[in-house]
Amino acid sequence: MIIIRSLVFAALCLLASPSLFAGSSAALGYTPKYKPGFSHFEYVNPRAPKGGEIIISGFGNYDSFNPFILKGVAADRLSGLVFEPMMVQSNDEPYSVYAHIARDIKLAPNKLSVTFLLDPRARFSDGSPVTADDVKFTFDIIRKKGHPFYKFFWANIKRAVILGKRKIRFDFTQRNPELHLIVAKMAIFSRKWVGKNDFAKHSDVIPIGSGPYIVDAYKLGRMVSYKRNPNYWARNLNTRRGMFNFDRIKIKYYRDSTAELEGLKAGEYDFKHVLHSKKWARDYRGPQFESGRIKKENVKHQNNSGMQGFVFNLRKEIFKDRRVRKAISLAFDFSWSNKNLFYNQYKRCYSYFSNSELASSGLPKGLELQILNKYRKYLRKEIFTTEWRPPSTDQPGQLRKNLLEAKQLLQQAGWYIEDGVLRNKKGLKMEFEFLLAQPGFERILGPYAHNLRKLGIIVNYRTVDLSLYVRRAKSFEFDMLVSSFRQSQSPGNEQFNYWHSKTANEKGSRNIIGIQDPAVDALVKEVIQAPNRKYLVAASRALDRVLLHGEYLVPNWYIETFRIAYWDKFGRPKKLPKYYDATDWVLSSWWRVPEKMTAKP
Repeated sequence: MIIIRSLVFAALCLLASPSLFAGSSAALGYTPKYKPGFSHFEYVNPRAPKGGEIIISGFGNYDSFNPFILKGVAADRLSGLVFEPMMVQSNDEPYSVYAHIARDIKLAPNKLSVTFLLDPRARFSDGSPVTADDVKFTFDIIRKKGHPFYKFFWANIKRAVILGKRKIRFDFTQRNPELHLIVAKMAIFSRKWVGKNDFAKHSDVIPIGSGPYIVDAYKLGRMVSYKRNPNYWARNLNTRRGMFNFDRIKIKYYRDSTAELEGLKAGEYDFKHVLHSKKWARDYRGPQFESGRIKKENVKHQNNSGMQGFVFNLRKEIFKDRRVRKAISLAFDFSWSNKNLFYNQYKRCYSYFSNSELASSGLPKGLELQILNKYRKYLRKEIFTTEWRPPSTDQPGQLRKNLLEAKQLLQQAGWYIEDGVLRNKKGLKMEFEFLLAQPGFERILGPYAHNLRKLGIIVNYRTVDLSLYVRRAKSFEFDMLVSSFRQSQSPGNEQFNYWHSKTANEKGSRNIIGIQDPAVDALVKEVIQAPNRKYLVAASRALDRVLLHGEYLVPNWYIETFRIAYWDKFGRPKKLPKYYDATDWVLSSWWRVPEKMTAKP
């Protein structure tokens, strides 16, 4: 259920408006937290000083300024800094959006269309107004020529219809509780940016967006600089008050994590969200840290941690049998890795919605069970009788037991050891490549490959350049790789792109596993069509349970904090948001302390 409100809601009801809702905010299944006319978000400082610069690091390289297409690797942070949505999502609610480019949103009584009225003040970086024509052009060109993701994400959006210079309606093919919020979050760019160019190949032209920053300098693949637009149209809006305080944001790219760390210590950049447990425990130290010039801390978050795992490519013959996948999963010794490699910083992923109320647990019951029962004919019996848990090696001798179970599963699937190597009746050898983008994972794969070798399985792991890694992942040219499936507090249409059969063979989709299962397809629809929060939670748990029992990946790990290191040059709000990305939070909410503006390493 969507609840939308504004100061004029009562008046609109009295006037019998043809729209079901009309207002400046919207939420998925609850009343938006912030009242119309609110001053600012609670997790920002409305009096934050403006000025100075911040430099952050990027990993790998980039070759594009277009984040909406399949081709290339786009420069980091274009979305959010250069491009911005019609309505802004808050970071302290599950799913609420507030007026920005669009100052008004109206959902039709039949919920088959939504209409937006644009703010007449909205301007692109070249000074031209944001019009309904630009909004329609953005939607049409991305759907036609953009990344395949959008074809599925916007599948139920029928068309965009211009009703006036600042008024536009989106028609839907069916009712979907989330759909008009998805449209509200659509990023907008100027028609002038694309011109007559082929959008699918349009990657080397500086964007014209409506965001707080513009690209003012770059060295392709090595550096990109964003300058705060002094004429930014929304600088005084409540959705931007106290935000985007740096005059300049630079991103310096590194191809090697060791060089990246040394760059931080040398003052080449200012902030790093650290993803490597070993480096955090052992390498983020030295004179700059001991003196307090570089700060190091763990910052809490309440994010849905989703799932990270060693992903099987089900398009490969050797991974089609669930028993084989489970056997391979049983060989991973997480407890040993956490103790010896990760310094006990992680928890094991136990759900595709880890660290949230959406995670399944125990046996299905109540509304979740009712949903699963609708598709019982497609489901394995153990989904109803056995709680899924990731293989454990917490107890002494447990790994040996796991390997024995794995051996039995492989034999049941028709695989036997011959001359020390696992083979099936066709003579096919159980040997595959594990594709990596970062050398740091090699220390994790080494012990895992050693365990698999005990089963007769040969794993060859290979680290490649990030751009090659991305290309191979997009085209499904891999056997196994590491992937994460990020989740929000309110799952919706993105689940289609993750798991639905129709996306399994669509290059560029996020269904990199290649799942094609009628029960999963049906449960994805249940999640997307959930009429209220209670049903959404139950449907998400049902989907989670079925995915877990499918053994589609080897679950990895997650952490309940952000590990951040930064030079002591900055101020930040006293209150943390609930649901956020660490780097986005820094770039949007921190500021340079005036007396430290000229601080040098």
